[in-house]
Amino acid sequence: MVATIKDVAKMADVSISTVSRVINDSKPVSPEARRRVLHAIEVLDYRPNEVARSLVTKKSNLIGVIVDDIGSMYVSYVLRGVEEIGRMYNYDIILLSSYGDPELELKFAKLLFQKQVEGAIIISSTLNQKLMYRLEESRIPYANINRFYDIEEDLTVRINYEEVSFNMVEYLIEQGHKKIASLAIRKDIDRTEEKYKVDGYESAMKEHSLKSSNIYTLGIDEKSFLDISDEIDSAIKNGVTAFFCSQDEIALHLMNYLVDRGMKIPDDISVTGFGGTAMTNIYRPKLTTVRIPYYDIGAVAIRRILKKIEDKDNFSEERILLPVEILKRDSVKKID
Repeated sequence: MVATIKDVAKMADVSISTVSRVINDSKPVSPEARRRVLHAIEVLDYRPNEVARSLVTKKSNLIGVIVDDIGSMYVSYVLRGVEEIGRMYNYDIILLSSYGDPELELKFAKLLFQKQVEGAIIISSTLNQKLMYRLEESRIPYANINRFYDIEEDLTVRINYEEVSFNMVEYLIEQGHKKIASLAIRKDIDRTEEKYKVDGYESAMKEHSLKSSNIYTLGIDEKSFLDISDEIDSAIKNGVTAFFCSQDEIALHLMNYLVDRGMKIPDDISVTGFGGTAMTNIYRPKLTTVRIPYYDIGAVAIRRILKKIEDKDNFSEERILLPVEILKRDSVKKID
């Protein structure tokens, strides 16, 4: 039978309130009474009810994390940063995967509130506005880490997509490329980070008086890419020598498509990506890409949440921009 607080009080010959004071370290208890209570807890192997305890102490040491797909590489990289930093500060993670179901995410939010979580993190590639409203109403600190959408919440951590895209296109131009096309995702582009990537591309092309050529796909899967194959062929016929891709997946689909048509990368066409995930290390030639610090994004997000929990009144609400790195590898050729 599982021991209760009443059992501890009986063995220690003290009141239930005294046991509670020892467990929560809330009020002074005589050294002798404390010794008896701790001895009883050890003998009975008593485990306090953490939910009930959190109602008293206002501390559950729990952070809720809702992800859209636990199998996603993007999610796993960010989640690792969240978990490792949370563990450093003695916080446990309640992890829930919705697989993109917005109604399930709302149910998850309700569950997290019942568990008395002190903060919440959303890691997703979609945008559930109702979930954001629900978290806002809860008044707990939360961060929305989104792969595509431009989120304006104060605790959100991001990178300067426009600046690094500009720098990537500048690199292509330095390698002698004049006809460069961009490949990006069209869906909700006015609300996603894709807009900033395209803006960076166009700014760099304009800076060097070069003509922009934008091609848009509906997604990052192979079918979405194949739907724009005619536009890819047309760009190549018009002399494009390099493609600036807004996602690594798009870049890899492009490389496969070109190789299947007898072209060599980078001898015939140069390709760049965006993300820097592990698959770009495996593929040959290795993809020149922007390495997004996914682990750091997760780590900084939970650090900010924990700082706000600790000192809400003095917390700085400004958004954090993390530095990024361009990995200059084998998929770009220098031309005359």
